[in-house]
Amino acid sequence: MWNQIKTVLLLGGLSGLILLAGRIIGGQAGLLIALFFAVIMNFGMYFFSHKLVLTIYRAQIARKGEHPELHRMIEELAKKMHLPKPALYIIPTATPNAFATGPSPKKAVVAVTQGITDILTPQELHAVLAHEMGHIKNRDMLITTLAATLAAVISFIAQTAQFAAIFGTRDEDSAGLLGTLFLALLAPIIALIIQLAISRSREYLADETGARAIGNGKALASALQKLEHGVRARPLRFGNTTTSSLFIVNPFTAQGITALFSTHPPTRERVKRLEGLKL
Repeated sequence: MWNQIKTVLLLGGLSGLILLAGRIIGGQAGLLIALFFAVIMNFGMYFFSHKLVLTIYRAQIARKGEHPELHRMIEELAKKMHLPKPALYIIPTATPNAFATGPSPKKAVVAVTQGITDILTPQELHAVLAHEMGHIKNRDMLITTLAATLAAVISFIAQTAQFAAIFGTRDEDSAGLLGTLFLALLAPIIALIIQLAISRSREYLADETGARAIGNGKALASALQKLEHGVRARPLRFGNTTTSSLFIVNPFTAQGITALFSTHPPTRERVKRLEGLKL
């Protein structure tokens, strides 16, 4: 319950930041324009983002005759978790990973890479699929899409503020200048921090939901450790880093200070929580 409340509060924070940004850069009119822009973008992303993501990662439909075991696992999990069976896709890459997407449980998609089946045992793969079904059950696809969209709007407004700061008039008052600087420098950082907090919260929740569904937290813990090492050995060479929050582990390498801004909780912490679950 706390994870759900926390997500609502964080999404509210992002929305409030958009309204504040619109107000600063354009007064009442700017606020209304920013709100309209956010609503339109959210509407479009809600219905079409999953198709875009599948295209970005060159995902292909996993035919039942070619992947019978994957279909068997998904069908078993869907029945156990009282969900419609999602569409199953394969991503042509040796990078071991998986993600779930789609606007609703009825139109959900689970995609796994070719590489994931090479390093996981059947029990571990089953646990990973349970994690992805957990995202579907918790409607995390919608929540992460909303968070990403709101953050994108804030970034767009910040870029506008940067342009205004460079080419704005010299007689701008100090309050207006401070507001512009806030938008240009701090707003995108605040938005990113909130977005990351939402993403990490939903990963923990999906871990727990999946583990409880199969009555086994250790299989997912073991899978996460293998996937982390697998991604380090074979990081994804195509796609877009803005979609990394969809995957069960970050498919792109993060080193140095960029590791502090990961879309996922530390694997060691996820493993610790999974191993400590009382199932």
